[in-house]
Amino acid sequence: MRRTTLITWNRLAMFAAGATLMLAACSAEPTPNPASTTTTAATSATPTPPASPVDKATQDALTAYRGMWRDFVVAGATSDWQSTKLGQNATGVALTNLTRGLHTDNTNGLVTKGEPKLNPSVSSVEPQDNPKKIIVTDCGDSTNWLKYRADNGQLADTPGGRRLINAIVDKQADESWKVSDFGVHDLGTC
Repeated sequence: MRRTTLITWNRLAMFAAGATLMLAACSAEPTPNPASTTTTAATSATPTPPASPVDKATQDALTAYRGMWRDFVVAGATSDWQSTKLGQNATGVALTNLTRGLHTDNTNGLVTKGEPKLNPSVSSVEPQDNPKKIIVTDCGDSTNWLKYRADNGQLADTPGGRRLINAIVDKQADESWKVSDFGVHDLGTC
């Protein structure tokens, strides 16, 4: 992909140089050729090195973690415990806990409004050389993410706040990363 980008930029630079020369030939005054500096800059740029397996794994794990909560926020707005999106970033115990929680809210006539503020970080990578399991630690803030009665819109939840969240994110057989388990601690734990 990087090679294609350089080829495209080089072609654009050559086109610009040709157009400049044509315009210069038609005009009374000579025009400097700015394309020559563009061509040099485009061809001398060094490609960025590929991310290490650990960097890529941690990034993918954090993306899956955030994605799980994003999917849960969307499903929680209507307590859609059958949402197929829930399985995009969660599996196993994590997926079971999400769907059970939404099913309970649906049965009790509750919906969740707003969204949490997340601040996840990687606390452990296993194994170090080729990660398959990553532990994510977060201090999630549910202050603006609360449960309301679906029938009258009244608040049905105690005020939210900051909570410690620990999650296990595993590499799947298809090379994707999914949250397989998580634990949300009491208010004020972080």
